[in-house]
Amino acid sequence: MLKVLVKKQLSEVFRSYFYDAKKNKMRSKGAIAAWFVFFAVVMVGVLGGMFTAMSLSLCVPLHAAGMGWLYYLLMSLIAVMLGAFGSVFNTYSGLYLAKDNDLLLSMPIPVRTIVAARLVNVYLLGALYSVVVILPAVIVGWVTVPLTAGRIVCGFLLLLIVTGIVLLLSCLLGWVVAKISRRLKNKSYITVLISLVCIGLYYFIYFKARDLIAVLVRNAAEYGARIRGAAGVLYFFGSIGEGNWLAAAAFLAVMIALLAALWRLLARSFLGIAAGGGEGVKVRYVEKRAKAKRPYAALLGKELRRFTASPGYMLNCGLGLLMLPAAGVALILRGRMLCDAIDSVLSGRPGSAAVIVCTVLCLVACMNDMAAPAVSLEGRSLWIPQSLPVLPKTVLRAKAGMQLVLTLPAAFIAAIGGAIAVPAPASVRIALFFAVLLFTVFLALVNAAIGVKMPVLNWTNELSPIKQSGAVMLAMLGGWALCAVLGGVYLLIGYRLGAAAYLLLWCVLCAAVSLLLLRWLDKKGAKIFAAL
Repeated sequence: MLKVLVKKQLSEVFRSYFYDAKKNKMRSKGAIAAWFVFFAVVMVGVLGGMFTAMSLSLCVPLHAAGMGWLYYLLMSLIAVMLGAFGSVFNTYSGLYLAKDNDLLLSMPIPVRTIVAARLVNVYLLGALYSVVVILPAVIVGWVTVPLTAGRIVCGFLLLLIVTGIVLLLSCLLGWVVAKISRRLKNKSYITVLISLVCIGLYYFIYFKARDLIAVLVRNAAEYGARIRGAAGVLYFFGSIGEGNWLAAAAFLAVMIALLAALWRLLARSFLGIAAGGGEGVKVRYVEKRAKAKRPYAALLGKELRRFTASPGYMLNCGLGLLMLPAAGVALILRGRMLCDAIDSVLSGRPGSAAVIVCTVLCLVACMNDMAAPAVSLEGRSLWIPQSLPVLPKTVLRAKAGMQLVLTLPAAFIAAIGGAIAVPAPASVRIALFFAVLLFTVFLALVNAAIGVKMPVLNWTNELSPIKQSGAVMLAMLGGWALCAVLGGVYLLIGYRLGAAAYLLLWCVLCAAVSLLLLRWLDKKGAKIFAAL
């Protein structure tokens, strides 16, 4: 039974590899094999190769300085961090708050077997992330430093200890996330926040890794002495990779004891966690009069609630809501220096800085494409807006209006920052400001038009129309292409008109096309929507 449950858990994790949610059918054997090959290339080739290169850059200089233990300690800490954070959400949803808990508990399956299957699944996924770091580190250590039997055995024990620590941390962090999510009324915000923090940490570490490694190698003796003096346990842990049998045995014993305690705790509390109703937010009923809304306002509110209720929707289609204000603030703080550098490089094309800043802001605005999958997200419930006593054009206007309401305030901040940053006459600054805002309006309308022309309604997972639909792909790539045209045409011939005239022409073009798109949505687009 344990084998069957583990197989079920893993098939759920890799469900998208076997099942095409967009087409609502199983994939062919060739497609399944291709997906797993792609997964292997990413995990082994890309991630494994990246950490192998990092191991090579650290191993030789640290061993030469007599700090081999520091090398194994650093790589082990990276492996633990990647493994724990890579599997924390699976722990939260697969161990504590799995959707099939009630179904499994209603079957004649021992609770301990269910808990064991959940833990095996968490362990395997955590090990999947951590092994791509620690295994290359151990192999590089074996290859570059004289090999002994103790270092070989302790290397395998280090792998086992690291994956065990990842399991413990994953269960702990998953429990914290589960507790927080059960108390929140809207769980999507905590998911988006944690995801953004993880993305930010990833890019920060990625861009700073080279400098951090260089500093570490230069000051290895100093840092090593500090660690040995203030945290001898860390030195003891790092010495496992160098073949310290005593350290390996001690940490292995502690890990086994902690895992045994975790097993007993989960076996006793699983029923309370799985079957408990949770301590959700207590809401006191207060009778109040409902306010009537116009059809457009009611539909717009529905679209906004759908957007804020889906973490996948917000992360994939609304990242520009954060990037646009950040770009505006960055331009206010550092934009003048950037514009001076652009003008000095492109001195033969005056006004290039203003047009390039406008192009970059429009490019960031393209990251918001909420209206593109809005029609597809109706899915099997499409009949509901079609049957409402509202005009089809009102439904489409609400979908475009949702993107506009969310994006315009962020674009306003970015446009203000761009207008302040560029060293240009007032006419250029005003033209830049309105060019960004009018392009934002154009994007909302064109995304709504693309969405109604290219709907995907037979999906089983909402991420399919959000991430894999042709409408979203065309909206993003098409927006980037238009931004390339905006900047490229100016650098080729547009500079002869001057930045103010060129940006004013762009404003007129965006406004005219937006009016045509609105007219198309009201007439032909409405007919297409009603006939879906």
